[in-house]
Amino acid sequence: MTAPSSLVGFARRIVADPDPDAKVAYAIDAARAWRSRSLSLGARSDLRPMPDRPGRPERPLLLAPRNMPKRSIAGLRGRIALVHSLAHIELNAVDLTWDLVGRFAHVSMPGSFIDDWVQVGLEEATHFRMVSDRLRELGSTYGDLPAHDGLWQAAQDTGHSLIARIAIIPLVLEARGLDVTPGMIERMRDVGDEATAQVLEVIYCDERKHVAFGAKWFRYLCGQESKSPELEFHRLVRLYFKGGLKPPFNDKARSEAGLTPGFYKPLCSLTG
Repeated sequence: MTAPSSLVGFARRIVADPDPDAKVAYAIDAARAWRSRSLSLGARSDLRPMPDRPGRPERPLLLAPRNMPKRSIAGLRGRIALVHSLAHIELNAVDLTWDLVGRFAHVSMPGSFIDDWVQVGLEEATHFRMVSDRLRELGSTYGDLPAHDGLWQAAQDTGHSLIARIAIIPLVLEARGLDVTPGMIERMRDVGDEATAQVLEVIYCDERKHVAFGAKWFRYLCGQESKSPELEFHRLVRLYFKGGLKPPFNDKARSEAGLTPGFYKPLCSLTG
């Protein structure tokens, strides 16, 4: 298959392809070509829309979040279930990031905006490959267990607005990873699974960077419209995020990434 001639074309192919390994390979190729400046952006000349939904393999079986079985890391089966859920999250992160690149490439932004999200797209693809490899080492593969179908809803709900997309994906969903990943790392080390802990360490390090990119560009967009970043974040989360923001929060990591408590602490009331 001929390689796309534009970054938008690559983004569309990454999101549309049903093969997870192909998604990863295309993401790596796209990032390398963009960094070498051998790709055009293609936003204004390419008017074909991004896919409404990402391509997916026949497995895993996708369930509503409320129907997902409870998981624990007790024993090998529990660790496999946890790593499988991480693989599904990272695959969705690949699609969410490249959808942002392709869907909003037409928005007038500084050149470093696309550079930042191409880097995120490359790192999410690398995360999926790392987690998938670890899953195989544990005796399983991605698709062997059911997974939930809730993550793409955030992309559909914010497909019309770049500022809303940034508020919900990096600053709510990915920021949640800053809260929960250190505990997962500790639990994996407690049960002697150093290999999985090291994979999680890489993901956690990159998550902080991704949240920082989100905070930087969210503030930039608010500044363009002379809006208070904190108040605009509150408005957008109340409008587009149904799950509620639940403590405990990793205040230190969030603040280091530019997501200070004034953004998220007032939203704890959403949980009732």
